Amino acid sequence: MLEARVRAHTASQREVRRARIVLLVAAGLGTREVAWRVGVAETTVVRWRDRFLAEGLDGLEDRPRSGRPRTFGPQVRLRIVAAATSEPPYPYDGWSHRLIAQQVADTGISPSQVGRILASLEIKPHRVRGWLTRPEDPEFFTKAAEVCALYLNRPPGSIVVSIDEKTAMAARSRKHPEQPAAAGRPRLREFEYVRHGTVSITAALDVHTGQVVVEELPRGDSAHFIAFLTRLDRTIPRELTVHLVLDNGSAHVSKATRTWLAAHARFVPHYTPKHASWLNQVELFFSLLGRRVLRHGDFSSRQDLLDKVCAFTLAHNETARPFRWHYDGRPRQTDPAPAPAAKEPA
Repeated sequence: MLEARVRAHTASQREVRRARIVLLVAAGLGTREVAWRVGVAETTVVRWRDRFLAEGLDGLEDRPRSGRPRTFGPQVRLRIVAAATSEPPYPYDGWSHRLIAQQVADTGISPSQVGRILASLEIKPHRVRGWLTRPEDPEFFTKAAEVCALYLNRPPGSIVVSIDEKTAMAARSRKHPEQPAAAGRPRLREFEYVRHGTVSITAALDVHTGQVVVEELPRGDSAHFIAFLTRLDRTIPRELTVHLVLDNGSAHVSKATRTWLAAHARFVPHYTPKHASWLNQVELFFSLLGRRVLRHGDFSSRQDLLDKVCAFTLAHNETARPFRWHYDGRPRQTDPAPAPAAKEPA
C-alpha cells in the first residue's frame, strides 16, 4: 500500500513523502540518509517512523486540529448576515464592510473581520445583478417563432425588413488630440471632452441581404416613423410584400401607425414579444456600429457623428451578408428563456 501511494499520480505530496520515509527506513537506511534522500529534517524522519511503528498507516495521517477559537460567536455572525441581507440605512444605497461594522459597533468587530465572515458565507452585498420581474406571457414563444420563421424562411415574393431606432448617440470630442499606439504602449486618449449634442437614427435592415438603410431621426414620434415607412414604400418594388419586424415602441404601436399600416396592405407588421428586442436583427447592426464607430469615436459636431454613421453604413453595405441566425423561437428543454445564437458575418 505504501508503494502504491508513492506511485499514485493523485496522491498529495505530503502523503508521498511520508510513505517514502517509511519505505526507506524499512529498507535499512539510516535516519540521516533518509532525511537527505527525501529532503526533510532528521526529526521529521523520526516522527513519521515512530508514528508508523505505533499506529500503522493511520499514523501517517494528520492529527485533528482544534484551531484558534472564534473571537466572535454565532450571535455576532448572525447580526452581520442580517445587516448584509437587509436594506442599508438612509441615505446609503448599498452596504460596505465599514458600514456593517458601524451597525454592530457594540461588538468591537473590524471591517476586515466583517469581510472575512461574509466571504466565508459567500455573501457579497457590494455586488448587484439586474433582473426583470414580468408577468408570464403565454404568447411569448408564439410571437418569437413567428419572427424567427421570417428570418429562417423568407416567404415567396416578399422582403423582410427589421426596423428600430438608436437614440441619444453622444457627439463628443476630446480637448486634446489622441496619441497613436506605439510599441509596448496602447493608444492614449485625453480624459476631458466637449459635448456637441446627441444624434438619433432610424435603421432598416434587409434581413436576407444584410443591406441597411439609415436616416436621421429628429424626434421619436409616430409622424417621423410613418414618414420613414413612406420612403420605404416608395423605394421597395411595388410587387413585393414587406414584412416588418418591430419592437413594441410607442411609435410602432401607436394609433396613427396602425392606421397607416392598415391603409398599406402590403406592409405586414410582426411584433417581437415585450422585453425581447434581442429578436430584432437590426440590433446586431447597432452592435457593430457601437463597437466600430461609437465606442472610441471622436466627433467634432453632431453632423460629424451623423456623417461617420452614414459612411460606416455605406461601407457595411459594400460587403454586407445576412447574419447567421439559428434560433427558431421554440423553448429549449433546459432553458425556459432562450437567447439567440446570432453572429455577425465572418
